[in-house]
Amino acid sequence: MIAPAPGEPPKSVRLNRFLAECGLGARRKVEELIISGKISVNGKVVSEPGVKIAGEDTVVLEGKRLIRKEKRYFLMNKPRGVICAVTDKRDRTVIDLLEGVMETGGLFPVGRLDKESEGLLILTNDGEVAQKLSHPSCGVIKSYELLLDKPQEEADLLSWKKGAMVEGKWVSPLSVRRIQGKPEKHWIEVRLREGRKRELRVIAANYGFKVLRLIRKSIGNLVIGNLRPGETREITREELVGLTGIGGKQ
Repeated sequence: MIAPAPGEPPKSVRLNRFLAECGLGARRKVEELIISGKISVNGKVVSEPGVKIAGEDTVVLEGKRLIRKEKRYFLMNKPRGVICAVTDKRDRTVIDLLEGVMETGGLFPVGRLDKESEGLLILTNDGEVAQKLSHPSCGVIKSYELLLDKPQEEADLLSWKKGAMVEGKWVSPLSVRRIQGKPEKHWIEVRLREGRKRELRVIAANYGFKVLRLIRKSIGNLVIGNLRPGETREITREELVGLTGIGGKQ
């Protein structure tokens, strides 16, 4: 269960959680920072994620003191051609879309849509919530609409439901169905509980199809709604936790 959003800082927390609350990313990223020796506490470099941090401690990353940030949560309709990253030397990122519009405040994307995919994306600076959303054990169901290069017959849909090998693991969708009203049987809806890198594109290729468009429409009961490509909408922590079902009873 996710703890309530902090008001006064707790008496002491683990260093990895403290860094996440400073908006430095989810658990894996902040633990990489710690192990790399970039974090010091009260003037001493630390390399253990479990070190306890109290209110009077000074935590520094590359010369800059870290302070817990106000937690913020956004939905974005990610456009094609933009990558899910905070910074990148070559490509425009989802954070670049926000700059000049709002203070990004340590925001980072939760999970990934590849460069050519589009649709619903969550952005936050809350590492604990990001970890919950990303972990397979939480089982948050995501739905996608795919435009394929050719029509599919019922036999094709049955094959899709069997899944395919992705990153050394056999994965299969929860459901696959043709979207009524779309032209020439080229559009399908796929629902996943656990997403892996380029999973839907790999499954499509495995059964002889090419994905022309891939749009994530929902994450749990969060839906893309009327957000236009590149637009964002801020939501509350309670909305996010309640509509994704990641926190149980609050």
